[in-house]
Amino acid sequence: MIKVGLIVPTLNAGSLWESWLKAFALQTRKPDYLLVIDSSSSDTTVALARAQGFTVEVISKSEFNHGGTRQFGVNKLSAMDIIVFLTQDALLANAVAIEDLLTAFNDEQVGAAYGRQLPHRDAGPMAAHARLFNYPAKSQLRSMADRTRFGIKTIFISNSFSAFRRSALMQVGGFPVHTIMNEDTYVAGKMLVGGWKIAYCADAQVFHSHDYSFVDEFKRYFDIGVFHTNTSWLQQTFGGASGEGLRFVISEMRYLLIHAPWLIPSAALRTGLKWLGFKLGNLHRGLPQAIRRYFSMHKTYWLRTSP
Repeated sequence: MIKVGLIVPTLNAGSLWESWLKAFALQTRKPDYLLVIDSSSSDTTVALARAQGFTVEVISKSEFNHGGTRQFGVNKLSAMDIIVFLTQDALLANAVAIEDLLTAFNDEQVGAAYGRQLPHRDAGPMAAHARLFNYPAKSQLRSMADRTRFGIKTIFISNSFSAFRRSALMQVGGFPVHTIMNEDTYVAGKMLVGGWKIAYCADAQVFHSHDYSFVDEFKRYFDIGVFHTNTSWLQQTFGGASGEGLRFVISEMRYLLIHAPWLIPSAALRTGLKWLGFKLGNLHRGLPQAIRRYFSMHKTYWLRTSP
């Protein structure tokens, strides 16, 4: 039987954490090794995790890095065949969520798989649309041959609820140890180029969504722009992000016309802020270090980045 590990990065998981742990306790297929990597929480996150049987590794907040921290966990779970990743705000939607995700690896060509994200029950219309747009009801299996059909969307994946075949992950060099975000996208691109497949499992579901503020939208897309500039091979290989962005905007406007037309001006402003953030992120190398940190959502990244 394959050995499965689980890695959950945490930081002050708060009131949602108890619900997260209860949902995990109901799973029909529990991973064989449970690891929480905690960035020095000041609440009860660590104590509750240990009480539920998790091994907890505590790191300093400044040590956290999206790729490096996950690879730290992967290195510790060297005996595992499959490694599942969950975030502290992704609530497993039913008792078979992890079991359903793992079925993707029955296909020996699948290097990574990710599940469907449903909006939290209190999510706003824009957050709900984002989940419906990116996580459809139909499963999908993508290979390198699909890049002409899906473009940049070929490498879409999510670190909030995903799993990786450890041998495939290590074959492509593991997670990048210093990246501002999208470490999972980077690995997905490497896997596809290496001949592996990416599976989207619509039956494996979590509740996970964000109602971002205007400022957060700008900062998030600034970081996305930084990522794409630093990994230009992804767009060169799979296509640019602008076409997918336009498709999203059109879909969002249609959705809001039906469900929340009063939010259309807000959505238009957000679109402008996303575009501006992304473009400034593309140009980050010409910006002073202080400005980069100010514009960024993931500020600790810049502590280890040369001015």
